[in-house]
This record gives sequence, C-alpha cells and structure tokens, in this order.
Amino acid sequence: MAEPDKGRLFGRSRRKNVTGARQKFYSVYVTPEEQVQLEARAAVREVTVPRLLFESAMVADVETDTDRKAAIVEMFEVRRLLASIANNANQLARFANTEGSFPAEAESIITEYRAFVPRLSAAIETLADT
Repeated sequence: MAEPDKGRLFGRSRRKNVTGARQKFYSVYVTPEEQVQLEARAAVREVTVPRLLFESAMVADVETDTDRKAAIVEMFEVRRLLASIANNANQLARFANTEGSFPAEAESIITEYRAFVPRLSAAIETLADT
C-alpha cells in the first residue's frame, strides 16, 4: 500500500470514490483568466479544480453576488421609506409649530420609523458579513 503524501491534508487531492459512482455531471465554462485563477487557487490548496469548485459550492454560508445585490436593493428601499417618513415628520413639526399642538395621529410615524430600523440594520449586517 502506498504511503499518503505528507504534504496534503489526509493525502488526497481529489474526492473519495463512492459506490455506484456519482450520477450527475456539471460543466462550467470559464475565461482564460478565470482558468488561471481557479488553477492557482486549487494548487495552493493542493486539490483539483473540480474538488475546489464542489467544496466551495457546498459551504452553507456562501454569499453570492445576487445575495449582495438583494441586500443593497433592500437598503435603498429602506432609505427611500425612511426619507418619506422624515418628510412626514418635518410636515408634522411645521404643523405643531404653527398650531401649537401635536396631532395624536402623528404617533404612528414614530412606530413606522422604528419598524424600518431593524430592516436597515439587517441589510447592513448582511453586507458587513461579506
């Protein structure tokens, strides 16, 4: 029996064979620049490019550009809504200053504002984790 290569973690660069073989094959087209990057990353980790791609894809907390764009869209939406609420608050302040009283219905604006702050915080945290 051959000795495992001491330079590699557990002595293998490719995935272990499975009984009955793997049933599905995926093909990925890359540019020459992407090919160089993939091969370099695989070489650093001493694994094959298919194994690098598979293990990278199977990470549970992987974030894609689509996820990042969705978080940015959410932040812009919350910002727009907060700007609308701020405009309403300014109108109420102007009314309160001229009339000398603050309308009871205005309390809902504060509640509405407080509801958007967690959404904004969640979107920021999503982007911060990248």
